[in-house]
Parts: sequence; structure tokens; C-alpha cells
Amino acid sequence: MLDSTRDGDVVVLELRREERRNALNLELCTAIHAGVDGAVESGARAIVITGQGTASCSGADLGGEYSDEFLHVLYSMLHRLAAVPVPLIAAVNGPAIGAGTQLAIACDLRVADETARFAVPTARNGMAVDAWTIRTLAKLAGDGAARQLMLAAVTFDRQKALDVGLADRPGTLDDAMAWAHEIAVLAPLSLAHNKLVLNGGDEKAIAASFAACWASDDVREAALARTAKRAPIFGGR
Repeated sequence: MLDSTRDGDVVVLELRREERRNALNLELCTAIHAGVDGAVESGARAIVITGQGTASCSGADLGGEYSDEFLHVLYSMLHRLAAVPVPLIAAVNGPAIGAGTQLAIACDLRVADETARFAVPTARNGMAVDAWTIRTLAKLAGDGAARQLMLAAVTFDRQKALDVGLADRPGTLDDAMAWAHEIAVLAPLSLAHNKLVLNGGDEKAIAASFAACWASDDVREAALARTAKRAPIFGGR
């Protein structure tokens, strides 16, 4: 259902429900939540999330996965992805519809291949998404684009997603992996602080992470590296 592989400091989580076009059910949401936590605990510096086959994630499983329990597990997983201190990249390899778009925007960056599609068609099925989803769409893609997605049930292709900022780069899983490896050598405490601020962390936590960055060994390592004219090697301490 979820495959986890490691390539150096990068962990790849692959949704493996190809027969259901990687639709999210309770078990898969639980597995993604646990997989991300496990990657962070193992010391991963970047995480890539993608889907098996020709669909990134076709949404919530239409086989009745709309119970209160499912919604709780879905949103717990999405909000956890946004909160972990490690950068996540969504490698969108085909349609990311409904909960698939939610999964993509819970990640920090999105790399979209030529078949990528984004939509949140709640107005076509009488459902609703939480305020976090709508506000995050507006923050990433702009208010106008979010209104197209939410009020007109428009589907964005890759080019439209790139144009409005919903997708960050064109490319395949290999391109997402290459970007993840570039990110993995950056200062972990700085990345965690930046993500915390960008995702609206509370002021006390932001102040603590700011102080931790300036007190870290990584600040001194960067200074030594500049003097030695070499690339810094950050330890996240």
C-alpha cells in the first residue's frame, strides 16, 4: 500500500494502490502519516511523495470512505505533513484530484510531470474540504486561482499549475529526487525554522527555532567552511 525507500538522506514514499489509482483510504492515510514520521525519526533530510503508475492520487476512495473516522485520519495526516520539520516534495505523476491535490499542497514543494492534473471538485459531489485546504490553495496559487478551483470546479493542467504557482517545477520523479538531494545538504535547523514560519507556527515555537539556529554548530560550520573555501557539512545541531 505504501513503499518506503531510502537514497542517502532522501526517503521516497510511494503510494501503491495502482488498482484504485492510489486513492486514499483509512489504511493508506495511516501509512503515509507513519511513513513520514518514520522518515523524520530515521534522520532523513528530505522526503519525496509520489504515486505508483499513471496517477499521483485520484482522491479519496469512492468506496464509502467518508466516515468521521476517515476524515479525522485524513486531516491528521495532511496537517502532520505540513508540520514536520523536514522538507517534503510531491512528485505529481498524473492526476492529483480532491484529496490528491490536498496531499500535494500539504507538501512544501511540487514537481509536476506532463500528465499532472490538479482539482478539488467538491462542488461536483456535494462535499467540502476544511478551511486549511482552501486557504493553502489561495496562499500558494493566489485568490483568483483558488476561486477557480473551489467555485468553478476547474481542473488545472501542469502548465496552468506552474503559471499560478501551484506547481513549482516541471519534471519527473527523477527531477524531484535530484531537487530533494540538493535540499538535503542544506542546514536542517534553518529549513525547519523557515518551514515553521511559512506554515504559520506559533510565535513561541518560532522564537525558539530562531534562537536554536543562531546557537547551532551549523552556524559555526558555515563560517569555517567560508574560511576554508569549501562546502559546509551541516549536522543539524
